[in-house]
Amino acid sequence: MNGHFEAEERQDQRPEQELTWSWGYRPRSALDRVKAMAPPPPLTPSTPLLHGEFGSYPARGPRFALTLTPQALHIQRLRPKPEARPRGGLVQLTEVSGCCTLRSRSPLDSAAYFCVYTYPRGRRGGRRRAARTFRADGAATYEENRAEAQRWATALTCLLRGLPLPGDGEITPDLLPRPPRLLLLVNPFGGRGLAWQWCKNHVLPMISEAGLSFNLIQTERQNHARELVQGLNLSEWDGIVTVSGDGLLYEVLNGLLQRPDWEEAVKTPVGILPCGSGNALAGAVNQHGGFEPALGIDLLLNCSLLLCRGGSHPLDLLSVTLASGSRCFSFLSVAWGFVSDVDIQSERFRALGSARFTLGTVLGLAALHTYRGRFSYLPASVEPASPAPALGLPRATSELALVPAPAPAVAHSPLHRSVSDLPLPLPPPALASPGSPEPLPVLSLNGGGPELAGDWGGAGDAPLSPDPLLPSPPGTPKAAQLSPISEGASEMAASSGLPPPTPGAPVAISAGGPPDHLLPSLGTPLPPGWVTMEGDFVLILAILPSHLGADLVAAPHARLDDGLVHLCWVRSGISRAALLRLFLAMERGNHFSLGCPHLGYAAARAFRLEPLTPRGVLTVDGEQVEYGPLQAQVHPGLGTLISGPPGCPGREA
Repeated sequence: MNGHFEAEERQDQRPEQELTWSWGYRPRSALDRVKAMAPPPPLTPSTPLLHGEFGSYPARGPRFALTLTPQALHIQRLRPKPEARPRGGLVQLTEVSGCCTLRSRSPLDSAAYFCVYTYPRGRRGGRRRAARTFRADGAATYEENRAEAQRWATALTCLLRGLPLPGDGEITPDLLPRPPRLLLLVNPFGGRGLAWQWCKNHVLPMISEAGLSFNLIQTERQNHARELVQGLNLSEWDGIVTVSGDGLLYEVLNGLLQRPDWEEAVKTPVGILPCGSGNALAGAVNQHGGFEPALGIDLLLNCSLLLCRGGSHPLDLLSVTLASGSRCFSFLSVAWGFVSDVDIQSERFRALGSARFTLGTVLGLAALHTYRGRFSYLPASVEPASPAPALGLPRATSELALVPAPAPAVAHSPLHRSVSDLPLPLPPPALASPGSPEPLPVLSLNGGGPELAGDWGGAGDAPLSPDPLLPSPPGTPKAAQLSPISEGASEMAASSGLPPPTPGAPVAISAGGPPDHLLPSLGTPLPPGWVTMEGDFVLILAILPSHLGADLVAAPHARLDDGLVHLCWVRSGISRAALLRLFLAMERGNHFSLGCPHLGYAAARAFRLEPLTPRGVLTVDGEQVEYGPLQAQVHPGLGTLISGPPGCPGREA
C-alpha cells in the first residue's frame, strides 16, 4: 500500500575501518531474527527502499512524493503545483537525529503521522533544527495508516542505526531492538559554565528524538566521574558519554582501567559531546564523521548527530609512567615546553572559554622559553602516510584539575543530581549539591518533552501525541530496573570542595591496564632500536589523535586507531614570528608544509622524555603532572570510542 502523508517544516532557533558495532547491532532476539533471513541484495546510495505519495499536516497543506534511499529522504511536492526547484527536497541522513510515529488526539482522525527530526545547515553555515511531520491517510482505517507510518519510521531508524533491512521481508517495528542505554556525565560548570545549558537545550532533546534512553549525572568535584565508573554495573549500559571538555573523559577512561575487571571494563564504548574549553577529541571525531571543521554549538550538534547514529571505533590509549612510578592512561597528548606552559598558565583565564588559549599563546610567545632535555623514541615499524592537509578544529585541556591520589575513604553520600528516562534510583531533591544549576527538567522519550510539544500543534488541527513503535506487551514493566549507581571505595566528602591542585601533583594512579612490554624501567638503559636526541627544545608534543584542539590539527594524518603516537618537536633557535606561523598553519594542518627547519616529526610506538632543565611543566591530556622523567607506550585499540559512522572528508557542501 502507498501511504499518504502531509508535511510541515518548523524552524527552531536551536541551533577505512568498518564500525565494530552500531546502536542496537548486538546479539539480541530481534536482530537474531533479522540475521536469520536471507541476506539482502547490495544497496547503492541511490537504491529506492520506500516510495509513495503522501499528504500534509496541518491538513490544508500540499501533497508530496517521498522516496527513501540508504543515504537520503527525497521530498517532491506534487500538489497544488509541482516545484521546478524544490526547496529542502533532499534530506541527507547525516543531518537526521531520529524519527517517531504519532497519532491525532481527535477520535475522528483516521490518519497516522510520521515525524523526522533534522538539523540542516543554514545559509551562514550553522545548523538549525527542523521537524518535518508527514500524514499517512491513504487507507480507510487508522490501523492500516499506522502500519504504513511505522514501516517508514522503522526503515529510517534502521538506516540511521546501521541495522540491516530484510531483503524481501516485511519491514515492521519488530526489527528494532530495545533503545540503547547511555550514561551521560556532565560537568555543569564546563565551558564558561555553559555546559549544563547546552546539554539541556541541545543534547537532551536530540538524543530523545533519536530514541536513546539515558541517565544523566552532574559531576560535583574533581575525580567524581572516575569514582562513579568504578562502581557501575557496566553490563546495564551501552555507553558512557561525557558532556564537557576532554578532562572528564580522561577521568572516565582511567576509572575504567582502575577496576578489577579492567580488561572487560575498558571495552565499554565511551563518547564525548564537546561543552568545554578544550575539545580536541571532539574535533577528531567531527573530522572522522566527514563534517566540516566546526566550533561551539555547531561542533556540539555535529558530535550529537554522530552519537545518535551510533557506531564505535577502536581507540588507541597511551600508558604514561611518571617519575614516581605511578601510571595513567592518556587518549590525547603528553606535552612539555610551550604547549604545556600555555595550557597551565591560561588556567587563570578559564572564564574566557576557548579564547583563553589564544591569550595564553600571545603571553607564551612574549616570554618564550627553551628547555634542555633528552628525548628517545621507538620508531614505528611502518611509517604513516606523509602529512597532508586535513580539516582543522583552541588548545585541548581538561575541565577538571588533577589531584593527588585520593585520601582514605571517608563517609560520603553516593547521591548526585541526575535526570533520567530510565527507572533509576534518583537522589532526593534535598541532597542536591550546593551551587548546582536550576532544577532538572522532566523529559520523556521520543518527542514527549516540552521542547518538542510545539512540533505537533498545527493551528486549527487536533494536536498530535507520540505513538511508540514498540509498545510493551501487557504485564511488561516499562523498563528493566537498573542497579543503583554507586561510587568507588575512595571518596572525598561531597560537601567539602577540593583545594586547588598542588603543582606537580601526580595524576590518579591506574593500577590496572595491560603491561608496558616495550618499556624498560625508568632510569635503566633503553634497548637497541631506539632513537635518542639531546638538546634545547621550545616544545615536545606526543599526540594520539589528529587534533590538539577543536581548531588545531597537530597530526593531520593521524587516525584514532593507527597504533602510533605522533611526536612533534620544535628546537631552540626558532623566532617568535616563525613559531606563530606554525600554530596559525596548524589550524588547517598545513604546518608541516612550511618547511620550518626547527620542526621535527616522528611516528613511534613508545617514547621516553628526560627533562634536564630543573624547572618546567609537564601535562598529560592537558593536566599538569609531576615534573621529571616519564615514558609512555601506545596500546592499540585498547579503548572503544562512540564515533558515529565514518564519512568522507569534505562531504558537506
